[in-house]
Amino acid sequence: MIMCGIVGFIGNQGAKEILLKGLEKLEYRGYDSAGIALSVQGDVQVFKEKGRIATLRESIPADVDGEIGIGHTRWATHGVPNKRNAHPHSSHGGRFTLVHNGVIENDMLLKQEYFAGVEFVSDTDTEVIVQLVEYFVSKGLEVEEAFRSALKELKGSYALALMDNESPDVVFVAKNKSPLLVGAGDNFNVIASDAMAMLQVTNQFIELMDKEMVLVSSQEIVIKNLQGEVVERAPYTAELDASDIEKGTYPHFMLKEIDEQPFVIRNIIQKYQDENDNIMLEEGIRNAIKEADRLYIIACGTSYHAGLVGKQFLETFAKIPVEVHVASEFSYNMPLLTEKPLFIFISQSGETADSRAVLVQVKELGYPAITLTNAPGSTLSREADYTLLLHAGPEIAVASTKAYTAQIAVLAILAVDSARAKGLHIPFDLTKELGIVANAMEVLCDSKEEMENIAKEFLATTRNCFFIGRGIDYYVCLEGALKLKEISYIQAEGFAGGELKHGTIALIEQGTPVIALATQEHVNLSIRGNVKEVVARGANPCVISLKGLEMEGDRFVLPSVLEAFSPLVSVIPLQLISYYAALHRDCDVDKPRNLAKSVTVE
Repeated sequence: MIMCGIVGFIGNQGAKEILLKGLEKLEYRGYDSAGIALSVQGDVQVFKEKGRIATLRESIPADVDGEIGIGHTRWATHGVPNKRNAHPHSSHGGRFTLVHNGVIENDMLLKQEYFAGVEFVSDTDTEVIVQLVEYFVSKGLEVEEAFRSALKELKGSYALALMDNESPDVVFVAKNKSPLLVGAGDNFNVIASDAMAMLQVTNQFIELMDKEMVLVSSQEIVIKNLQGEVVERAPYTAELDASDIEKGTYPHFMLKEIDEQPFVIRNIIQKYQDENDNIMLEEGIRNAIKEADRLYIIACGTSYHAGLVGKQFLETFAKIPVEVHVASEFSYNMPLLTEKPLFIFISQSGETADSRAVLVQVKELGYPAITLTNAPGSTLSREADYTLLLHAGPEIAVASTKAYTAQIAVLAILAVDSARAKGLHIPFDLTKELGIVANAMEVLCDSKEEMENIAKEFLATTRNCFFIGRGIDYYVCLEGALKLKEISYIQAEGFAGGELKHGTIALIEQGTPVIALATQEHVNLSIRGNVKEVVARGANPCVISLKGLEMEGDRFVLPSVLEAFSPLVSVIPLQLISYYAALHRDCDVDKPRNLAKSVTVE
């Protein structure tokens, strides 16, 4: 899930509208306040508001504009969401104005060391940065050196853009651990934490590396390291279609992205086929897996759930032992590793801070790593040895849908390719089976009315809901519960069917909805028995089964697919049910409260 967003414009035209439109493109990330700073005839004016960008837009006088500006959407980490804590922040003397993504871990220590007794305006960790710059300037340093000196004092993550009232033709930029790009234009340049924000004006972007700073003017982009040495780096072309980040005729991005899943599967098939139409991985990835004695999948949230399914694929098809770990736990509590581990990082955005913290540790230990991501050029992609792209297109809704199924499909390709590389027999045609999955997905996406009816029947007034399954269905239940809770705010939990009777069944009351998945023949009778157990306690059961395994009373039957690939289809009803449950509770489907699209702070 990307916290906070940064935009900046330095050029020869009005910056206000470009900044506001850029921030609107970043709304999908999740935020609680927004603001911009504009250099108006050499005077920096700051406008910020709690709430939506539409509120910010209304607060800016129509006749106010400038040729240079920076903007920000904030997701609160330090200090409550309000106007005072919103970015941009200004220095005590008013000379400097700054926006920041990330978390400064030593902000309190810096305040004690440099600003004892000084009252800060906000409760944020960000404000200490802009005050530090002004402090170093007051000690006689030039602005560039003062900015560099401030950066050297910071511990933690940051993406920064700084304006100086006395240098109105340049914006000072820096990055460490948090994503940030500089975009190149004709007589203008831009700053963005995500290329999508500035596709309106350019598709040429320069990636910034950790602990680099940049001087950006309308005519020049100068990258330096913290020793002041100039770094040369050519721009790349952002291969994004601006139309991909528009809703079109859909009421919400989430619904659009659910409907895109059949296309995503077909696109993945095409992208991973060789000239003979065989689905293949590059030799380096295949060799890395063959040489490993164990795979360690590292992920968070939805990606973690996809990793659990991937573990099943890799162990079943390729006979490779796999462990799946929550990144935030692994980073601080690394287990005993085998002699030849290979790490697989799964992240929709490729910028997940918890996963990157593990990757940094892994690289220090000298172990190889593969990243599965939807974002080429992202930090996890750049820093891993190999990348497997999801090819899902931009995912805007906070609740991941098409990225999840793309992750599972790519993990299936990884497992099958690894099995073949080991000379193991695969008793099915992967291309054919994924094609059947895509067709089944289309059928399910056309079943919206039925899914809406299920949401009304089971979730209209409930305060909680349980999802149960066995084997691979259990992993899908974890994802189904996450979808429901994150967008509808219904307390939802996924459980292995047999675990309910070990404590949780005490929560079953008259009318409690229990959604059960039954897509695996070898545990079909077992999960049916679990359903009977909860019904005996008063539960309202909703059984979703795979064609061929259905029984009387099942609420919905999925189209037939290979059982191993049932997670690719069984999740779609759960996505749609969650969508309609949220819709009928008047929740903000695309931007649920307290959540962001990609967590770039630990």
